[in-house]
Amino acid sequence: MTEAVTKQAGERKAARFEAKAVKADGSFEGYASLFGAEDLGRDVVMPGAFRKSLLKRGARGVKLLYQHEPNEVIGTWEEITEDARGLFVRGQLLTDVMRAREVLALMRAGAVDGLSIGYHVVKAESDRASGARRLHEVDLWEISVVTFPMLPAARVSAVKGTRPTTREFERWLMQDAGFSRTEARTIVHRGFKALPAPREAGSASDQALARAFRAAARLFTS
Repeated sequence: MTEAVTKQAGERKAARFEAKAVKADGSFEGYASLFGAEDLGRDVVMPGAFRKSLLKRGARGVKLLYQHEPNEVIGTWEEITEDARGLFVRGQLLTDVMRAREVLALMRAGAVDGLSIGYHVVKAESDRASGARRLHEVDLWEISVVTFPMLPAARVSAVKGTRPTTREFERWLMQDAGFSRTEARTIVHRGFKALPAPREAGSASDQALARAFRAAARLFTS
């Protein structure tokens, strides 16, 4: 049994990111929220939950903060969009700001690996049987770089910059594109066409692979 609820109190949800490359200009991108993934607070963000808020505010209307501190503005969001996976974000740290330079160094080292959304719940539905809460509409007002995440499955996919090392690209092929270690090494050293079994053109797996390589291009190009 479910129960529809409406709530206006401010809340926060955090998601992990993984810094794979760093650029001097401080640009980075990834996912601040994943649709359908239950976080440690038993909340599940549903597709379309951010749509109205983004139409109202746009990316520049959402603040980029450090640790949810209003006086710690460290950059700007250049892009915030919903896609099939979740809330994709592309940010720019302002390296003229001392705190932003510190955060960039922490991201490079992998010492800070979280994104957290600050929002008000507009419409939600609670499942009494499971105890989970489905968020159907939220009013997004800030996204912070944070230390501790609540949604371990989501992460920033890149702090963009220098081209990836062979090991970084091989790891991406296994973790994000779904290839085996043998396949990943074949692609890295001999190219995709060297794989023994070509995929059927137009198939679901072929389409998924195309999406994965589009993500790789966005991830690894400066």
